[in-house]
Amino acid sequence: MDGQPEQIAAAVTRLREGGLVAFPTETVYGLGADALRADAVQKVFEAKGRPASNPLIVHVADEAMAARVVASWPAEARKLAERFWPGPLSIVLPKAPVVPAIVTGGGPNVAVRCPAHPLTLALIAAFDGPLVGPSANVSGFVSPTTAAHVREAFDERDVLVLDGGDCVGGIESTVVSVVGGKARVLRSGLIDAAVIGEVLGREVECADSGSISVTPNASTPAESPGQLSSHYAPRAKAVLVDAGQIKRVVLGVKGECVVIAREEEEGLPEADALSSQGKPHVIRMPRDAKGYARRLYAALREADALHPELIVIVTPPDQSVHPVWRAVRDRLKRATA
Repeated sequence: MDGQPEQIAAAVTRLREGGLVAFPTETVYGLGADALRADAVQKVFEAKGRPASNPLIVHVADEAMAARVVASWPAEARKLAERFWPGPLSIVLPKAPVVPAIVTGGGPNVAVRCPAHPLTLALIAAFDGPLVGPSANVSGFVSPTTAAHVREAFDERDVLVLDGGDCVGGIESTVVSVVGGKARVLRSGLIDAAVIGEVLGREVECADSGSISVTPNASTPAESPGQLSSHYAPRAKAVLVDAGQIKRVVLGVKGECVVIAREEEEGLPEADALSSQGKPHVIRMPRDAKGYARRLYAALREADALHPELIVIVTPPDQSVHPVWRAVRDRLKRATA
């Protein structure tokens, strides 16, 4: 783990020079830059090939730093921060004038969060300022959950990578907007809308339920990251199917096929019965929702590395079994869009 003072000092120097630093969080690795410098943030968009309308999340060390980048810090934000920070919750509020428009995709609001990783908290504290931190990968593709994943995407000369080990959460933060006194989850994650509602004492709308939203055009800012219809996607074609459809789908594949399914998935035929071309490669996933989420992006990368004709993903349970399945299914729908 690159957590020694000299590594943090080198990262701070890179950031103060307007450069890029990839840092670990409990969700995925982020591609960091000084959130208050438009020229530095522009380098993040360029490195990722990210659409200008897709806003970034600003990472802070604590509530006091969060208050510097928002127009006000209302009671709802304070309650959520006290309960969930440091942790995988991003809070959307009207931005302060100090935040460059490029950070928010030109929109009026900014998402802020305090990540639960000691190395990154030490980095932000040493830098003494907020950092943008979208996933440290090429835009639209599978998010990184290890330092090695980041190094596959970027040259170390362009992006200094701090290695904080494997990410324990595995999928991006929940994004909740409390703009105008309303509470809406804009992107599902490891913290469910119902739990947020318990903290706020009222029902919280889940805006991403039942559909996949997409930014209409480059001039219209998205409300939150993670709303593009195609996102988190492997390079190989991937499909999401029910277990009962596996045999039919795989038999139609002439080349290499990879099946991603939970351990002891009910209704999944034996591997040697799946393909007339030979056994498909089967990647087994944890049965529980949090374990599946933690493993998801690494599994997609493993499947992609085999250069298959098709990646077949068995649809996991829905949120009625466990709330985190909502976020997992959202990522899989976008990965296979």
